Amino acid sequence: MNLSSLNFVWESFELKMDNNGSSFETKMGANSSSFSELANNEYLRKLSGTDPIDQMDPYWNQLLSYSFLIPINSADSKLLEEATSAISKNFAINNCRTGNFGALTKNFLLRATELKASAQCEDNIFTWQTYNALFIIRTMCKYFVEHLSEELLIQQFDTKSPAESSSEKVSLAEEFINSLVELLVDVPVMNFTYALHLEALNTLLVLLSIQMFQPQPARKFILYRYMMQGKWKSSIVLRLWMGLMIIAFCLSASLWSVVTLGMTHKAKKPEEEFSETLLANQSLLFLLVLANHCTTERLLPNPYRQAMFSFTNSQNNSPTKVAATFKIDYSQLYNTLSNTLRDDQTTLLLYLLIHQNEGMKAFILSRTNIDQLVMPLLKILYGAQDRNSHHIYMALIILLILSEDDVFNKAIHDIVLKNIPWFQERALAEVTLGGLIILVVIRTIQYNMTRMRDKYLHTNCLAALANMSGNFNNLHPYVSQRLISLFSQLCKKHTRLIELIRQAAVSPQHSEEHSEEETEQDHVQDLAVLEEVIRMVLEILNSCLCNCLHHNPNLLYSILYEKDLFSQFRTHPTFQDIIQNIDSILNYFSTRLEQNGASLSPSEVLDIIKVGAIQFKREQLKKFPELKFKYVEEESPEEFFIPYIWSLVYHSCNMYFNTARIVLFSLTSS
Repeated sequence: MNLSSLNFVWESFELKMDNNGSSFETKMGANSSSFSELANNEYLRKLSGTDPIDQMDPYWNQLLSYSFLIPINSADSKLLEEATSAISKNFAINNCRTGNFGALTKNFLLRATELKASAQCEDNIFTWQTYNALFIIRTMCKYFVEHLSEELLIQQFDTKSPAESSSEKVSLAEEFINSLVELLVDVPVMNFTYALHLEALNTLLVLLSIQMFQPQPARKFILYRYMMQGKWKSSIVLRLWMGLMIIAFCLSASLWSVVTLGMTHKAKKPEEEFSETLLANQSLLFLLVLANHCTTERLLPNPYRQAMFSFTNSQNNSPTKVAATFKIDYSQLYNTLSNTLRDDQTTLLLYLLIHQNEGMKAFILSRTNIDQLVMPLLKILYGAQDRNSHHIYMALIILLILSEDDVFNKAIHDIVLKNIPWFQERALAEVTLGGLIILVVIRTIQYNMTRMRDKYLHTNCLAALANMSGNFNNLHPYVSQRLISLFSQLCKKHTRLIELIRQAAVSPQHSEEHSEEETEQDHVQDLAVLEEVIRMVLEILNSCLCNCLHHNPNLLYSILYEKDLFSQFRTHPTFQDIIQNIDSILNYFSTRLEQNGASLSPSEVLDIIKVGAIQFKREQLKKFPELKFKYVEEESPEEFFIPYIWSLVYHSCNMYFNTARIVLFSLTSS
């Protein structure tokens, strides 16, 4: 994230970004430190040394009043980690005898308690020291998570100095996590607490990132159990949601000028007109982590997932059957989602809501400005070559879920779009939203045929078109051409595959033909998949012609123009039944055109089609079951979503994770 300079004055405490706009520097008096100097920092060396430090030692005030250069992106985080790796290693070893990590954590807990319980949040120095304590804890936790087992990590919290007693019944790690969550919930997000909230989220993400480094289900991690069993479970979701909403909308320019980190003063590209802040981004990532782990545990249901799927509209006072965990303004959420769908994490959030939250789904489907949400989805699909496959899937599945609703399928043909700048295939002065959806989905199919060769993607694309086909209305001439062009492309590919299989069957056999036999088998498998695709395209055309023939003269024109394409499948057992209907329509209109002479202009042909469509008796067509496909999530969704979500955290949380130690996903495919 490229950010302009930030001057954030807390009376005597200044938080300032460096000249490169890449990191924060905390300044108090003359103290300051670069990343490279931290390896020799006397306070950190003492913390990681062999001598225990009493919890009440004045040293803690000296440490927490020191000026640290705070990283805000992954590159700086990597520099910090490299500079402090020896300190972190020594700390992990020596803490087992000194208990200094526990003393530091207790210092933070004491300060956090006072911060929540009093007006201390208005004391800038106190807030800054609390932040510094948490930043050091997070840095050390990061090392523990990547290098230690969970059992040893928790031991780092619970190890006490030789002078301390062992009377505590609750693990310090659990108490620490509870404190972080309570801080997020109870302390208001203001200009002087913003960094503290951000650091609390970063620390929680670091602790839960243990999932990236140890191959076991989340429900087996003690840290995840602490999160799922907390007494604050529903209120934190509300706070995170509100944080996401308030920050994203920047409701008060005077208050949030620091929140947006000076971004309002920076010239932005059109793509960046609605830029999420760091806190909004971390809130969203944390929500996705919480809602997608421990989803199958019956004895320990995921409270965050339940909250996300049952919140209701704060602007709707009518009674509902389901008890809501909290309420939020659906309109604000709808606008936020629409404006940020270029990101994987927002697209994934929309998927979760539209798939699982019935209230939000109904609200989205009732929007008269549904194009506000659909257009960003189409743009994602249109730029498939620049997106990862997961992002494409999410956008496509959302479109498929929307297409299950007939009101949506009708409404998209009533919304007229003009001059779409990102659609480069052809200048379209005017096209319906429905027509644009068809164009982009067809383009996605064609892209997949040449690049990805993914049957699952084909199936979802065609399922969305099939759901919409019975409501195709007044399709643009170019949209009609592209539909038939897709069919033509499939026919040519079918012919080529048949020829390849025929040649393989008649070629002479010899002893080293194993690879050729495999190739022939591949061709046969490709042919089976291709014929499924062709069958679906024919069913889509048939559905449109049977249900809305008189509303689509341009499509009829394109079919008549390429009528020879259909003849090769008349006797094919896979397509014979569906071709009968299309043949009946072709014969009817061909006869009418012949009766009007051979030298008709395109406009005259179109007029004859329009009149003939009104007079055509659809009763003579064979009836087929209504084309309806419903999206069903896989039986073990965690296998897909957990690696995906942590790959998003890895790439977009502005923190650095050691790639050599990640076992959850492959960086080449994330």
